[in-house]
Amino acid sequence: MVQGRIPEHALSAVYEPMINLILRGGKSMTVGGSTLHYDPATYFVMTVELPAVGQVHAAADGSPYLAVALNLDAGVIGRLLDDMQGADVCRGAASRPVAAFSVATVTPELMDAWVRMLSLMECPRDIPALAPVYEREILYRVLQGPHGQLLRDIATPETALGRVRKAIQWIRQHYAAPLRIGTLAKLAAMSESAFHRHFKAATALSPLQYQKQLRLLQARQLLTAQGASVTAAAMEVGYESATQFSREYARAFGLPPSQDAARILAAFRPTLPEREGGGRARGVRAFAAQYVAGLRSSVSARKRLWCWRCAGNIGGRPA
Repeated sequence: MVQGRIPEHALSAVYEPMINLILRGGKSMTVGGSTLHYDPATYFVMTVELPAVGQVHAAADGSPYLAVALNLDAGVIGRLLDDMQGADVCRGAASRPVAAFSVATVTPELMDAWVRMLSLMECPRDIPALAPVYEREILYRVLQGPHGQLLRDIATPETALGRVRKAIQWIRQHYAAPLRIGTLAKLAAMSESAFHRHFKAATALSPLQYQKQLRLLQARQLLTAQGASVTAAAMEVGYESATQFSREYARAFGLPPSQDAARILAAFRPTLPEREGGGRARGVRAFAAQYVAGLRSSVSARKRLWCWRCAGNIGGRPA
């Protein structure tokens, strides 16, 4: 769950496959050349790992942004589909989105499932038994809507989207290495032209654009979290020219590397208390690193709920 007065400037990050439901305020997501807007009447689904630009907005009355997300686990979805053989769980398949990300209207049934999941905050002893049940219910309701085929694809590696995901995983693991379309197409078991077409449809980016965004995001993390020099960050992520790196970095983030890193660190320094031995400086870097990374690991609903409870991020049902 994300709650509070998050900076309203745009945040570039790699977003993991997820369902994102806004409870208060609004958010814009830009992937490639596509920008989607969603609010408490809608929810967002992303089924591949994507570099994207997100921007949150406070509610009309000034209340802070509040949202909840569920990371998508292909294994959980696959087991759910196995249990639902023959069920009508994909009524939206005829209008399947071209991209691997989309926005849809929240139904009363889906909202009820989310309310049941979040109400477990008030009854922690019920989390081990009921959190996995409510997670399956949320997924089931999404499967019934316009994102149904997208969720099916994430659990089916033989589909075109599943094969594109294999290529995406390779790029993420080897983002600093030279990119060869032929190698990726072979990995996806497609011709080069078909691979490029399916990749662009799923991500709104070409493979080279995808790699470039990964490189720049990783460099941003090196600059803010580790205090790396501009040249060191450029070389680490695969650039041969620090000048080219700085030019592309400024184009992506609006400022040259050093100025952007300083801006991010300055934004978080006032939010953390002073500690002995320069502890606040280290804390600022650690917190800023989480902010710029935008990476989430997929964990069980039970563990997520316990983490939320222990962190004190939520005290009851959302308003």
